[in-house]
Amino acid sequence: MHDGQFPRGGPGAPWWDRLYETDRAEWIDFIDHPDPRLAERARRGLRELDRFQRASLAYRTFSRLALAESGQQREPRILELGAGRGHLAEQLLRDHPTAHVTVSDISTDSVQAFRTGPLGDHPRVTTRVIDATAIDAPDHTWDVAVFTMSLHHLQPAQVRMVLREGTRAAHRLLIIDAWRHPAYLAVVPLLLLLGGAAAAHDGTISLRKAYSPSALHALADDCGAPVHLHCRFHLPGYLVASASRSAQQSPGDTAATTAQNRDD
Repeated sequence: MHDGQFPRGGPGAPWWDRLYETDRAEWIDFIDHPDPRLAERARRGLRELDRFQRASLAYRTFSRLALAESGQQREPRILELGAGRGHLAEQLLRDHPTAHVTVSDISTDSVQAFRTGPLGDHPRVTTRVIDATAIDAPDHTWDVAVFTMSLHHLQPAQVRMVLREGTRAAHRLLIIDAWRHPAYLAVVPLLLLLGGAAAAHDGTISLRKAYSPSALHALADDCGAPVHLHCRFHLPGYLVASASRSAQQSPGDTAATTAQNRDD
């Protein structure tokens, strides 16, 4: 199936799910736009969404899930992709006294903000500009790479690259995003109340762009690497996807092998 026709609900998505889908842009998609008005609107949207995440205790949930992926590592090496304002990294550092966190974003402005803020002076923090679809690092540099509430911004071809790159650069890739179902539009008034108008606008679009487990499995099967994927639902409404390379091949081997990854 051509990427332009790939449904966010997966290859077998019903007609109502395809109507639910949207290709509208969110305000935060313009964070590096040359038009200062659009860039400021994007920054406002990012601030409001961050306010909602903090009010809903989302960062605590994300931190707990990421640390669970690291297992019993004494000093886990964690890469946060698309870190936004860096509050998940701050939570990870609070929750694990010996974790080493690489805080990254594709936006140079965001990374500069990390460097000039509290994270920039932290002895267990590294700040870097990193594109989640093309991670400039050797195989298994990190124990866990975590990518939260960002996957829906990417096109299917980019999702394949994230799955391939994330499982190469880290032993495990943890993806957390919104659970795809129209019923979750009921959260939009809460987004407006706890975040603001920009958060409600972007949150509505995010919910309609979210990938389903079926879609992620199909993209993992076609990502050009032996990626094993497990998806699950997590309260109150998150899709949690844990990905790793199949044991029979090393991360550097990018031969087009179909993963045996339909385990849920």
